[in-house]
Amino acid sequence: MPYCAGPRRGRRNVRDTAGAATGLRERKKERTREALVDAAQELFLRKGYDATTIDEIVAAVEVSRRTFFRYFAGKEEVALARAMEFEQLFLSALATRPADEAPLTALRRAGTEVLSEFGDEPADGAGHEFLRMRRLIEGTPVLLAASLRNAIELERRMAAEIARREGLTPELDRRPALLVTLYHSVMRVAMDEWTEDEVMDTAGLSRIVEAAWDDMATLLADRWTAGELRRD
Repeated sequence: MPYCAGPRRGRRNVRDTAGAATGLRERKKERTREALVDAAQELFLRKGYDATTIDEIVAAVEVSRRTFFRYFAGKEEVALARAMEFEQLFLSALATRPADEAPLTALRRAGTEVLSEFGDEPADGAGHEFLRMRRLIEGTPVLLAASLRNAIELERRMAAEIARREGLTPELDRRPALLVTLYHSVMRVAMDEWTEDEVMDTAGLSRIVEAAWDDMATLLADRWTAGELRRD
């Protein structure tokens, strides 16, 4: 038995060492990817999307063009990287909401959970960066077109998740798609209002979203208030 114990322990150590090495490689790859995204966004915001080259991005990180293309198909993909990460966070949050939550409640609470990741950041934090990149994307036709394509795909995936939660077939039942369209409409109006704020008060984003949902609730109940409903 002592003979058997030795080799088993040795094999386990080899696996542990291999696992640690794999983990180290993955962390290094993630750091490289993050550095490329950070450098690209800094250059895009300072010089503009069209004026920034891939050569400038890789030079800022001190990696090769070949390394860049291991992570991204091109400038468009790296420019939208943070937005796509945000979308994936939302999908993950939605998938883990309690099964007994109503669909709209699950959507709203998943959104609140993700917004809390940067909603209380200071003016120079993640929320500020997100807002500046959103403005850049909306002002750059090629990025805006790609962003709209991503939004359509996100809505499809959200509707599929709602259908899964409710035991529905999205191809046969339009309610998940209608609900997701409603959700995105409210969020788009709220984000547009937030974007108009030159102070870039990211702490107020969640408040704006909740106020927009309150207004939508009155509209869905067909309680249109007489006169102008002013923003808070």
